[in-house]
This record gives sequence, structure tokens and C-alpha cells, in this order.
Amino acid sequence: MHVALVQRASDIDSAANRDSITKQLSELAPEDGLDLVVLPEAAMHDFGAPDHDLAAVAEPLDGPFVDLISAEARRLGATIVAGMFERTDGLPFNTLVVIGPDGELRRTYRKIHLYDSFGYKESDRMRAGDVEPVVLDVAGRAVGLMTCYDLRFPELARDLVDAGAELLVVPAAWVAGDRKLDHWRTLLAARAIENTVHVVAAGQGGDRYTGHSLVADPWGSIVEEADNGSAIIRATLAAADLAQARDVNPSLTNRRIRHSS
Repeated sequence: MHVALVQRASDIDSAANRDSITKQLSELAPEDGLDLVVLPEAAMHDFGAPDHDLAAVAEPLDGPFVDLISAEARRLGATIVAGMFERTDGLPFNTLVVIGPDGELRRTYRKIHLYDSFGYKESDRMRAGDVEPVVLDVAGRAVGLMTCYDLRFPELARDLVDAGAELLVVPAAWVAGDRKLDHWRTLLAARAIENTVHVVAAGQGGDRYTGHSLVADPWGSIVEEADNGSAIIRATLAAADLAQARDVNPSLTNRRIRHSS
């Protein structure tokens, strides 16, 4: 599987974001043979200040942001995962949309764990999605979806793997701060190691967020990583690498404690 992670810093101007996303994605071409392109959480519109009304800027699943991502997915012949704020009758969802190579909306994932931590309360501005792990097929590989703060809950990653996921996709807007980069890199590597899966994580960059979008292999080694600026990183994820890791390290099959849902 050929993947590209698009690191960017979103604005609170949705139209400006669409323009900058179009410009950044123009660096990718159909000839690149990409299977999967991942944009960060809140790619549609930045969270803004705590009093910024996200319900007022949230969009429906057939709005201009999804239209743009659909057009780019068709152009590239790739599946694109991107984060948006999805309009509801009340507080919006923090949603990942998955657009197939045909430009059609394939799945959504509504963030389960809202970021009520480190002095912030996302639940004042968003509603949580149902506890329903989302796994889908992309180019013959089973892909599980997580968003940012979900990363701190290993049980979600394990549920995704139990549902067949061989690759975890983690769009994020990981707020910068003391020890936050260490947490980001360590938790991504841990999810890869304990589940023997590839992990691809596309983060927001810039002054407010940690950046460091990265790809980890099933051994937990970071094989590609950005810094904090605007960037596109690429990687090839081989199914054989995952099979070898699970053969040498069969920790999933050696489990003796399993939770029941």
C-alpha cells in the first residue's frame, strides 16, 4: 500500500482552508500510484479559540469540504481520509470522512473520546460519536480509524485490530506543550508494537500543534516522520512486513485475557 500523509496548519477560514488544501494536494499526482492519502483532524476548519463557535461553521457531509475531498480523491484515484466538523441539530461531531477513489463517501468515523484533558474540554464544543469501531477495506488492506485523543485509549486500537485492522490511521490536531511530542511518538509506537500493525498518523503543524506526522511499522520503528511545518511524507506499507512481525511476535494470539463487549 502506497500512502501519503499531508501535514498542514488549518485556519478558521474554511474557504481559505479549501484553497490551501487544493494547493498542497497539487503536489500529488495520479502517476504517484497512491492508495491512501491522510489529512489531519480538523482539516476543514481549525478549532480556534475556546469560545469559537464550531457549530456555526460545521458542514454537512455533502458540503463544500467533502465536495473538495471527493474531487481530489477522483483526481488521484486514491482513498482520502480527512477530518471535519459535521453539522447536527446541536453540537457538531468531530468526524473523519473516508472518500473512495470514485469520489464517493465510503464511511465516517465520529470521534469517540473527546479531549477533556490538559485543561481543555472538547465536550463543551462537540458531541461524542457512538462507541462503534470503524474498519474498512482500502486497496485490499483492513484499515482502522482513530482520531487524536483516541490514541490514549489502547482498548480502542485493540478493538479495531480484533475487527481485522492491519493498519491504524490516526488524523490528529495534537496540541503542543510540555512532553506532548514525547507522548505522541511513544503512544503511536506503542499502538504499533502491542498490536503488530502499521500506524500512519497525520497531524496538524504550526505554532499551536505538535506536527511530527509519522509512519510506524509493526515493530514500532518510526520509518518516516515530518517536523512541525507544512509537509507531505510518503511510505510503502508491505503486508509481508506485518505477517513477519506477527510470526516472530505472536502476542495477539498469545493473549490469555480478553475483554467482552
